[in-house]
Amino acid sequence: RTLLSSDYCDEAEIFSLAGNPLPLWDQSIWEGSPDWKEILEPMQTLFHNSDAFVVISPEWHGQVPAGLKNLFLLCSKQEVGHKPAMIVTVSSGDGGAYPVAELRMSSYKNNRICYIPEQIIVRNVERVLNDDPAENNPDADSYFRERIAWSLALLNQYAIALTGVRNSGITYHEKFGNGM
Repeated sequence: RTLLSSDYCDEAEIFSLAGNPLPLWDQSIWEGSPDWKEILEPMQTLFHNSDAFVVISPEWHGQVPAGLKNLFLLCSKQEVGHKPAMIVTVSSGDGGAYPVAELRMSSYKNNRICYIPEQIIVRNVERVLNDDPAENNPDADSYFRERIAWSLALLNQYAIALTGVRNSGITYHEKFGNGM
């Protein structure tokens, strides 16, 4: 709601991984398998037409869920490369930092998504961001709402700035197609 109520974007699409809708990566994806093309084409079109991303990850035993890791194996630089993304992690306790580190460490390598330096770690999620104010810890809820709005404004500026980088043509180099 915060994103759509701002003037940062015209629209915001949600690509949900609930129920793990994507099959696990396998070698046939690089061999032009028609099955993969049919599965990936809607996602690739959506991501290619996006200027920025908000990656929301629950913390599962201190880790990013396997379905989200798989998504980044299936994404290429044509869809998400050199586009800014903000990481948001969600924890029912005091955790949430490990998924941030995991995403920053490995999910960008070949697809070249660009995580901005800010992130949101929603701790004790049951007590914040609820529609009913009586269900929220007032101080924490106020802090998260303000921090989320500020972070989205920052993400918007990165989206504007990185458009010029992508349009320059420098990001497409056949010899250096994959991360190091």
